[in-house]
Amino acid sequence: MSPTSRRLDRIDVAILNQLQRNARITNAELARAVNLSTTPCFNRVKNIEKLGLINQQVTLLNPEVLGLNLNVFVSVSLERQDESALRTFEEEISARPEVMECYLMTGDADYLLRVVVPNTKALERFILEHLTTIKGISNIRSSFALKQVRYKTALPLPANGLELSDGGSTSVEWL
Repeated sequence: MSPTSRRLDRIDVAILNQLQRNARITNAELARAVNLSTTPCFNRVKNIEKLGLINQQVTLLNPEVLGLNLNVFVSVSLERQDESALRTFEEEISARPEVMECYLMTGDADYLLRVVVPNTKALERFILEHLTTIKGISNIRSSFALKQVRYKTALPLPANGLELSDGGSTSVEWL
């Protein structure tokens, strides 16, 4: 193992899986779940954090309870795909709270957005008052999600561990 690499073993992966399920788990509960005592568990979590594997801890809200009943996928094509046009679109779309996800795509559309709004009137307002005002858009297509079949936030991790190189930013080898 090189000095800039770190192996995550089965216990580290178990810790990450537990934290992905419940970021509010106490260290004592986490230690019990992965069969460690509290101090080694705490130290492993600190090492995992130092490696940059944990972006943030969040609370996931129930959109339906909040009245955000419409989940819409919006494909956006730009007139040009140069750096300036891409940057302009990304800056404008990043400022919109109803845009939950935005991906630069290959294929027919340049971007795919996931937008969450309370109803079709709110979607119409978003498209007409915000999306169409972004300079350089040539086409907008929307698809309504009828039912969410699967939604998860936990990333798949290999049970046997990982080999991280350069602090996890350069390469990862699944074991």
